[in-house]
Amino acid sequence: MWIAITRDVSGSLGGCELSFVPRTEIDIGLAARQHHAYRQALEALGCRVLSLPAQDAMPDAVFVEDVALVFDEVAIMTRPGAESRRVEGASVADVLAEYRPLRAIDAPGTLDGGDVLRVDRTVYVGQSARSNAAAIEQLRELLSGYGYTVQAVPTRGCLHLKSAVTQVADDTLLVQPAWVDPAVFADYKLIEVDPAEEHAANALRIGAGVIYPACFPHTRQRLEAAGIAVTAVDLSELQKAEGATTCCSLVFRENALR
Repeated sequence: MWIAITRDVSGSLGGCELSFVPRTEIDIGLAARQHHAYRQALEALGCRVLSLPAQDAMPDAVFVEDVALVFDEVAIMTRPGAESRRVEGASVADVLAEYRPLRAIDAPGTLDGGDVLRVDRTVYVGQSARSNAAAIEQLRELLSGYGYTVQAVPTRGCLHLKSAVTQVADDTLLVQPAWVDPAVFADYKLIEVDPAEEHAANALRIGAGVIYPACFPHTRQRLEAAGIAVTAVDLSELQKAEGATTCCSLVFRENALR
């Protein structure tokens, strides 16, 4: 059983942190409806969706991916790079504690979950404005007993590593070469985003399918041509908050402790 932790859209989403997109007005009602459709897509792909209530004092709290990492053996609470987001993790930790032993990144480390891409036993971590070397070294130590290799990856021009590259099949990654060096991932098949769709590299893989933004039809064609089953969702309002498909959920195998 797949578990997907989500959080309802905050009424304050318009006050979100932004780094690489301009601030524009967000329709909160539409964002909430789009998020509901996203949860339905998770369910259709076999997830049991756990929906946490909105935190209106925390504009970015809908982006639950950034506050935790979930591996087969352990969950690690991050320390987000934006100070305003460091209070978001407590209620997520309460849920995760039912499924995994918990560990945490400590100061001076900063780490956003959006910077962490696990492919098999390799954990790629973006060196970004939100995630620093101290956190990457802590993550390496926390995972050292579980057989993972942690590799730092420089990024440029984007918020997170998973803005630039995500896994879409066992041996295949979707990549935006303008934001990350594709040579880092030379061991995999690579699908490059369509040049006209700059933000198109973020896809959420669940089993044999992916959830993918509806607004990138040309890159979607490339995915489907590679035999990947795509579930398209409209996330236009959440994208205004620099969100995407991976950041709106924490998806993992159940392996419950209870």
